[in-house]
Amino acid sequence: MGSLVSKGRDYKPMENVDLSADSKEPYIKAEVKAPCMDGLLIRIFVWSLESKLIGWIMLYILKEMNLIHKFFTHVQLTEQPMYSPSYADNELEEKEVKSINFKLPPHERVCQAFNYLPKESSNKESSDFPVFQRWSIKDFSRAYLSGKTTPLLVAERFITAVRESSKPPYQMSFFINYDCDDILKQATISTARYQKGEPISVLDGILVAVKDEIDCLPYPTTGGTKWLHKVRRFQGEAFCVKSLRSCGAIIVGKTNMHELGLGTSGINPHYGAVRNPYDMTKVSGGSSSGSAAVASAGLCPVTIGVDGGGSVRIPASLCGVIGFKPTFGRLPDSGLLPFNWTLGMLGIITGSVEDAAIVYAAISGAHSRGSLIQLPVSFQPGLNFPLLDRTVSLSKITLAKYPEWFNDCNDDIRRCCNNALDRLYESFGWQTIEVTLPEIEEMRLAHYITIGSECNASLGPVMKKMAVEELGWESRAAMTIYGCFSSKEYLNAQRLRHRHMYFHMEILKKADVIVAPSTSVTAYPIQENAMKYGELDYINGAALVKYQIAGNFLGLPAITVPVGYDNSGMPIGLQLIGRPWSEATLLHLAYAVQSLYIKSCRKPMIFYDLLPERATSDVRDA
Repeated sequence: MGSLVSKGRDYKPMENVDLSADSKEPYIKAEVKAPCMDGLLIRIFVWSLESKLIGWIMLYILKEMNLIHKFFTHVQLTEQPMYSPSYADNELEEKEVKSINFKLPPHERVCQAFNYLPKESSNKESSDFPVFQRWSIKDFSRAYLSGKTTPLLVAERFITAVRESSKPPYQMSFFINYDCDDILKQATISTARYQKGEPISVLDGILVAVKDEIDCLPYPTTGGTKWLHKVRRFQGEAFCVKSLRSCGAIIVGKTNMHELGLGTSGINPHYGAVRNPYDMTKVSGGSSSGSAAVASAGLCPVTIGVDGGGSVRIPASLCGVIGFKPTFGRLPDSGLLPFNWTLGMLGIITGSVEDAAIVYAAISGAHSRGSLIQLPVSFQPGLNFPLLDRTVSLSKITLAKYPEWFNDCNDDIRRCCNNALDRLYESFGWQTIEVTLPEIEEMRLAHYITIGSECNASLGPVMKKMAVEELGWESRAAMTIYGCFSSKEYLNAQRLRHRHMYFHMEILKKADVIVAPSTSVTAYPIQENAMKYGELDYINGAALVKYQIAGNFLGLPAITVPVGYDNSGMPIGLQLIGRPWSEATLLHLAYAVQSLYIKSCRKPMIFYDLLPERATSDVRDA
């Protein structure tokens, strides 16, 4: 093996790294060296990987070829390890935001947030509104209050739609579990409140789906497996679920996900591949696959996911909806499967930024297990100000762009995202400055080592209680690889976390947000063989997570907003990465981006309309 051993990288002290646009720091593209396979080949590969001698050799070679040894094994770093992305309250001064009292009950917080939304009547009634837009929380609430429909009628339409979507020719595989009787029971109670004129909040009667990584009665929490709920004790309903219920929301079931969250395609060998509503022959992204697809297809205006490596923002981008991940520690994480402790957290998927702001107000307000400090005061964006008024303080926004990284994507994404920056300057006067974000590929690998080590520590003991055959082939490969990282590699990954925390904080002293595409490729085709056994496609996986890492590894708040489509009509997202605790500003900026593109929103191939203004079911075949 001596000839295979690479020389370790020489890292200069982080304070000496040039972050300017003229920096000579090299940009290293992600060039994943791993087999791409499905069907019989993946089974042969996993059998070999799991064998003691052959497997050890294969893992050594894979780590060498993918620069783990060069960047982590054979290096010396002077920085102290940073094991968790915790931030102090730095009294960030946000602009055009409103304070909100998070000691209030959820329904009162929702009321405050709703008051900060634009007050104008629904644009759907105006002549210049686009041909298509997903119905929002406000639209459903108005329909209920006016008597045009009821939560019970919407729930009945939802059940009909889910049943239709689960059968040929669609087989969308949106849900792992839903209970019709429970849904109708909740909807009946909500309808009675409206009939009495006593809705709890604007969320009363709103359909909400949650990822099957979140504890929620009356459903088991499977994590996308057939066995996890049998060996794990139910912890009680998650804080986010309790908060939404207290606002009157109707919890409609558990959405499908990539098995154990260990992939980005959304192909689950046990519950089916979650198909993309814009093209059901293509992936939806993962691991919160079902949550994004359900929101995209109009079945729920709100869904909840979990984001450990872009798992909310990737599928939201691929499915053409909003994906929002706040600062690490901001949202309570009780009732979540503890796959990774310092990376994963709740995320919100909606059809609009306004809805994300409402749900954010509902589910915030308590400590997470990862938060070691007192949470700073929370704010809500004041979205009811004139966006085109350049005299407001929010017009003086600076976006940081690392050109080599930003443009390292396919042509359609590069075109759309650069066009978005031009439009933001023309419409709002937002300036873009060029910077250097060094060691981007090293950060991606450091995140992979960290999430792999944490998953191995959390799932390893549990997996000893079940037969390995119960796990999908892709997950078996991932778990075997996750178990091969050494303590030195893990510690050096945490030293890299310290370095990148410094780099990003220095850049965010000069800019309000860091901007990048959400993914470097759009949704790609589902391979038939992958439906049964899963697939190994780390190349597309790396392309999907390329721009996501800072949100998880560094715990920064981030949001993806649709800004166009590729030549085949698949959605493209632009991502904004903000300063710690700057959720209100981030939502505000995302709202401005949304305003530029809302009139060009395209209807998905698979879409269900649950309000009476249009047909009950509106599905167009491929």
